[in-house]
Amino acid sequence: MASQWVYNFGEGEADGGADMKNLLGGKGANLAQMARIGLPVPPGFTLTTEVCTYWNEEGQSYPAELLGQVRTALALVETRAGQKFGDAENPLLLSVRSGARASMPGMMDTVLNLGLNDRTVQGLAKRSGDRRFAFDSYRRFIQMYSDVVLGIDLAHFEKLLDRAKRRRGVQSDCDLLEADLEKLVTAYKAKVVDELDIVFPEDPQEQLWGAIGAVFGSWMNQRAKKYRRLNDIPASWGTAVNVQAMVFGNMGEDCATGVAFTRNPATGENEFYGEYLLNAQGEDVVAGIRTPQELTAAARQVHGSDSELLSLEETMPAIYQELLDVRQKLEHHFKDMQDIEFTIQRGKLYMLQTRTGKRTTQAALKVAVDLASAGLISQSEAVMRLKPESLDQILHPTLDPDAPRNVVAKGLPASPGAASGKVVFSADEAERLGSAGESVLLVRIETSPEDIGGINAAKGILTSRGGMTSHAAVVARGMGRPCVSGAGAIRVDYAAQDLHIGELVVRAGDMLTIDGSSGEVMLGEVATVPPQLSGDFGTIMKWADGLRRMQVRANAETPADARAARDFGAEGIGLVRTEHMFFEGDRIVAMREMILALDEAGRRTALDKLLVMQRSDMVELFAIMDGLPVTVRLLDPPLHEFIPHTETEMASVAKAAQVPLERVRRRAADLREANPMLGHRGCRLAVTYPEICEMQARAVFEAAAEAGQGESSGRPPIAEIMVPLVADMKELEILKKVIEDTAEEVQRERGVKLLYRVGTMI
Repeated sequence: MASQWVYNFGEGEADGGADMKNLLGGKGANLAQMARIGLPVPPGFTLTTEVCTYWNEEGQSYPAELLGQVRTALALVETRAGQKFGDAENPLLLSVRSGARASMPGMMDTVLNLGLNDRTVQGLAKRSGDRRFAFDSYRRFIQMYSDVVLGIDLAHFEKLLDRAKRRRGVQSDCDLLEADLEKLVTAYKAKVVDELDIVFPEDPQEQLWGAIGAVFGSWMNQRAKKYRRLNDIPASWGTAVNVQAMVFGNMGEDCATGVAFTRNPATGENEFYGEYLLNAQGEDVVAGIRTPQELTAAARQVHGSDSELLSLEETMPAIYQELLDVRQKLEHHFKDMQDIEFTIQRGKLYMLQTRTGKRTTQAALKVAVDLASAGLISQSEAVMRLKPESLDQILHPTLDPDAPRNVVAKGLPASPGAASGKVVFSADEAERLGSAGESVLLVRIETSPEDIGGINAAKGILTSRGGMTSHAAVVARGMGRPCVSGAGAIRVDYAAQDLHIGELVVRAGDMLTIDGSSGEVMLGEVATVPPQLSGDFGTIMKWADGLRRMQVRANAETPADARAARDFGAEGIGLVRTEHMFFEGDRIVAMREMILALDEAGRRTALDKLLVMQRSDMVELFAIMDGLPVTVRLLDPPLHEFIPHTETEMASVAKAAQVPLERVRRRAADLREANPMLGHRGCRLAVTYPEICEMQARAVFEAAAEAGQGESSGRPPIAEIMVPLVADMKELEILKKVIEDTAEEVQRERGVKLLYRVGTMI
């Protein structure tokens, strides 16, 4: 039996469904599912991810059965749409889009309006009754196909478009006349001949297979590979290709296109959230080429949008109500927040995509808690939907509300959080400076998929164009980066490497701060405050506590870290790295005295000073942990890390320790090691100098005794002493005896019974 490479969908029927994402990709599987549940989906078909794998492995060729299966599927689309592909009178036009099993917004290629040529454009003009619309669609198709399939730089076509607008004396593409667009089509086709010495393909079948190959090929483009690397998506998955009948949002004032989220992806609030553009195609919204209008009247008022730009709720109330019904149906069906794309053609709503919406961690927490509270998902599923590493986003500082702010511009609050950084104007520069440890703010007119590496490297994103659902906003939210988009007062000059806000000039390297929660752009760096965890975080952690089977401890050496660990629910300290307690102030002086001592007596004199310091630290840690176990690792780092190596620094150490400079020089040379991991560190240090182990054990046990007998003492402290880097049982035996003997002495001296254990790190 021949393999099935193509799956159909449309008119309430589909070969596949939402459970087939591995084969049909996320977009194809969800288009099939939307068709199955009765939503208005333009008919189409999906070429599976297995075709992509075959195409890549077999030298960019296709399975033998594919051509016939595509012909059959295309004939079904023609029947369902009531149009014919390539027909001069009633042409069917197609979109060709990618769709991997994991969402990769904007990373792969798309071709729209496929099937247009010099004959079919006349049919489109006649059927639509709008010749300007037909030629606008044609020039868009030539530009997109030339870029995606033929590999011609878009800049060539943008120059021709800008020239046409200058001639007409207009700013917007929408203001070009029919005659201007016809001339543009001719100029675009001439540019293809100039660049490649070939004629732009007129045959719709040639166009279709060229687009299919280009979309499969885009799975391996640089931006897609970088996105997969950043998001741990295997290259072996491949992408599906979705071929679908075109519907048009740019046929007139009763047409529109938009992007929406069933809940607010920034906060998680249960409010319809999105944007649309009248008389436009979908790429215009996503690319941020035009700043779009709000979906709801409430959002227009909140964001202070231009009063002349009415919301969809106000301009098309019946369509808006239909979209609300779709919102509810999708969220209840998929049981998660959805990111949807829609087009309105001549007053009829069409759904082009639904997928699980990318969201901030704050929103993920709220959505998970709200869905579980509403009974749509279980508490267990709510917990499992959250990526543990993503919770890091809400544990970072936010802008201090009392700190002075010099607000110089305001845009849309596209992705929450605050970020300060040096201004950079290119993704490459953001990556270069970011890899060097610099905090940078990526400033663009609008971002594109090629900027993915820079977005990842930057602390925040600022764009002068684009809306809440633009590429910058969607990707920034998914990556946990603060973003302010559509800051229209900002004029970005890439050539001059600066931006202008009225008379103010901000140059590359200057410091800016953005607040992705308010949309404010501030000059300089603004102070921050520690995070305030939301009630949803506490709810999720409580549910997680009820499900988990293992205990969680924290790494902590300071009282502040220990308190934070308790606040986050840690059940003890899993590692106190004692060497971290000796790197500052008078502590490092005493440490260096111990290292520079010539004999045991000298070492013990220095160790007596360190004993007081370490005991004081441990008393506080035990008190904060209140009976929870505290694992204390004995000194581990190579001793040469405590001895500086420049002449000036060694002279300073000699003076502080009151020893000759030559002794410091000699000791630094003696302690230097080629491979410290195999050198004089860990348990080997304590075996050589057991008095170090004795001092540390005494500090821990005396602290435990003191904390357990204090006025505010609660549960008795539990001390766990870790002997580091043991390679032989004899090493552990030697040091365990030192520790146990010290414990007996402290118990006898203090008249207490200590709770302690001795373990090791092998």
